[in-house]
Amino acid sequence: MLSVFHYSSMLSTILILTLFIFISIFFIAPHIIIFHPQPIPPSDELDDVTLFNLALSNSNKLSHLSSNNHNLKLAFLFLTNSNLFFTPLWELFFHNHPTILYNIYIHADPFVNLTLPSSPLFHNRLIPSKRTFRASPTLISATRRLLAHSLLDDPSNAYFLVLSQYCIPLHSFNYVYNSLFISNTFDLSQRQPQPDPIRLSYKSFVEILSDGPRLWKRYVARGRYAMMPEVPFNKFRVGSQFFTLTRKHALLVIKDRKLWKKFKIPCYREDECYPEEHYFPTLLSMSDPDGCTNYTLTNVNWTGTVNGHPYTYRPNEVSPDLINRLRESNYSESYLFARKFTPDCLEPLMQIAKSIIFRDSN
Repeated sequence: MLSVFHYSSMLSTILILTLFIFISIFFIAPHIIIFHPQPIPPSDELDDVTLFNLALSNSNKLSHLSSNNHNLKLAFLFLTNSNLFFTPLWELFFHNHPTILYNIYIHADPFVNLTLPSSPLFHNRLIPSKRTFRASPTLISATRRLLAHSLLDDPSNAYFLVLSQYCIPLHSFNYVYNSLFISNTFDLSQRQPQPDPIRLSYKSFVEILSDGPRLWKRYVARGRYAMMPEVPFNKFRVGSQFFTLTRKHALLVIKDRKLWKKFKIPCYREDECYPEEHYFPTLLSMSDPDGCTNYTLTNVNWTGTVNGHPYTYRPNEVSPDLINRLRESNYSESYLFARKFTPDCLEPLMQIAKSIIFRDSN
């Protein structure tokens, strides 16, 4: 009887331990497991360096904008890992505007099964792309790749607008183009109004913030001293990965090797690591703070953020009132783009595209 009791006790202990391990794996471990993402493959790094050097060596001397420049173009850079859901809306945005005013480039994750638009507007606009992962430096590489290809492709590309598949335009093409190249009142952050009828100074519209509730945790996500000495904490910045760069700053980004060496280091924790939100604002803030507005032209709603994602608009929220509210900005005359919209928002957006979104008078 004693041996039977002993065996039964051992069996109970094993069952309790098994249950504890099960609970730990599914309920406790996710909160304490350290995240070890894979670094960028050396072959991808070599390809990028070759591309960047080629773009730098072939780029013309136009590293700034002035009112004497002619045929200046907007380069629209779409960074996506899924279908471009709002293609019909973008087709209306570009409709009847000659390609001497713009170019389109798409970086699409080749490991994702997606269907590129059949529209002639997007034909042959896909650049050679590499795999991307959320919360990793691969998103920095993809953006730099877009910049390099657009610099190589057309020396008339003067402003570079980074967008996602969830972005929508809030104004007509004419409004966007005139705001960036012509208007001398669009940028409200200018200390003094410019007397000239055409703006003579041009800045990059990139969000640069020096504070945040989790900034320190993000800074040490690779290790307490991993960013030193190149990036001390008082130089570490945060901002939206969707921005508009001048040609001068696009060249600066693909030329950088010093800060990239630090930001490509994998993080230990995924939930504290968003390199694409830090690399660009930190680099530009350290290199040319006076050449940046410190704000973005893409409206993002961070109210009720979930798992690092911004608020997502759904079809029943799409209305003229929403578009007008999304345009409101304290830094410029208007936001030009907005995110994040679910794919099924396309139909209600198309219903108000001509009457609301693309009306220049609004």
